[in-house]
Amino acid sequence: MTKRFGIDIDGTVTSPETLIPYINQKFDLELSLNDITQYELTEVLDISPEQFSNWFKQAEPKIYAESPLADGAKDVLNDWINKFELFFISARGSHLLDVTKNWFDENTLEYHHIELIGSHHKVETAKKHNVDIFFEDKHDNAVAIHEALNIPVILFDTPYNQDPIPSGVIRVKDWDEANQWVENWVMSTQK
Repeated sequence: MTKRFGIDIDGTVTSPETLIPYINQKFDLELSLNDITQYELTEVLDISPEQFSNWFKQAEPKIYAESPLADGAKDVLNDWINKFELFFISARGSHLLDVTKNWFDENTLEYHHIELIGSHHKVETAKKHNVDIFFEDKHDNAVAIHEALNIPVILFDTPYNQDPIPSGVIRVKDWDEANQWVENWVMSTQK
């Protein structure tokens, strides 16, 4: 039976540095990824949540259309497309589906399903689609998905997700390391 993968998009398939140039330009800052030590950006930046939210709502279509791929993501995902079912589950709002699908097309990334849920609460969607493993960059999502569904969750290591993780959440530095872990996991589940 083919394994079904639940995969976050932003900060996982796209580079975790994607937002930084836009934030720097808009708010006249000089941030790097190492400065982003929490997922909730307004807790790290001296910008009100309202001000940031208003800007982001206007900027997100352009940001998502121009997002660079995370290093190694394209090769790994293009290898996986014929081996596994790839279900991309994102906190993006559903109004961004065309932008998202266009981005996948422009980056020549195939998929079996894309679901934009408009919320960071991905447990129910991952459960609904019966995913066997999940790929995420947001710490609390990774932990919640693992604990609720008892599946492995690959957490892409970033400065903003450094809290401790349970044993079923596996921290990796890049897509090559994720691919290696998946290969070993698939082999162990076929025995």
